[in-house]
Amino acid sequence: MINIENLSYNYYKGYKALDNINAQLGAGVHLLLGENGAGKTTLLHVIAGLLFAKEGRCEIDGNDISKRQPSDLSKVFFMPEDITFPAKCINDFAKLHSPFYPTFSEDHFRQNLEIFNLSGNESFSSLSLGNRKKANLAYVMALGTKVLLLDEPTNGLDINAKKELLKIMVGSLREDQTVIVSTHTVWDLKNLFESVMMLRRGNLLLSMSTEEIGNKLSFVASTSPNPNALYMEQDMNGFRSIEKNINGDETEINFALIYSALMSNAAQNVLDALK
Repeated sequence: MINIENLSYNYYKGYKALDNINAQLGAGVHLLLGENGAGKTTLLHVIAGLLFAKEGRCEIDGNDISKRQPSDLSKVFFMPEDITFPAKCINDFAKLHSPFYPTFSEDHFRQNLEIFNLSGNESFSSLSLGNRKKANLAYVMALGTKVLLLDEPTNGLDINAKKELLKIMVGSLREDQTVIVSTHTVWDLKNLFESVMMLRRGNLLLSMSTEEIGNKLSFVASTSPNPNALYMEQDMNGFRSIEKNINGDETEINFALIYSALMSNAAQNVLDALK
């Protein structure tokens, strides 16, 4: 369980990257949305114990992560968008690094490498960007940490590799794990997300389960403008809109559409409908 209470973080010259964030995240895969500079990566750094909140606190299973106790740090891993492991290959890195993580599974590591068609002995210097990302993900997904933080995990992966990552996540993740995925390519892992967090200019606009969102909002595609729309966009195929879910009918959540809505002048209308 991640518990974030009244959390704020200031960078140089008083710039507030996070402003009084409050959220609770239990087991499951959670989507973190926000524009560039909204504070997403800063929040992940604070949860990982890599940055320290100026106000408030972040707890992992009731323990303040800023105290950086080894027993707490072994429960958390943060994988940034661009990471270089200090080893010749991912197998060498796993030998050095995995002893710090008692939940690491060698079996899952080997299975993940096989899914990505890698042996683990490939030199990082000889691998393409995409294959380096696959090697890193094969290891990270085998760590089994209670909290796993992924910043743009599908960037650099081709279409098949994204499908393979989805397969790995379904096979590797335990029921008690809390995973936060910060990404702009929301469709790659859309079927995994159990809740959505949305940051805008350091403020938390939304933190809600996908079930709650689906109960309160409907996502509608139509060939003509929707008169009941809280928010609407037009594309080559017609109109896509968000409206109140009055009839209780379940529709597939369009994460990209809700992101655009909360970034628009219609944000308050959508937020009011979610109350």
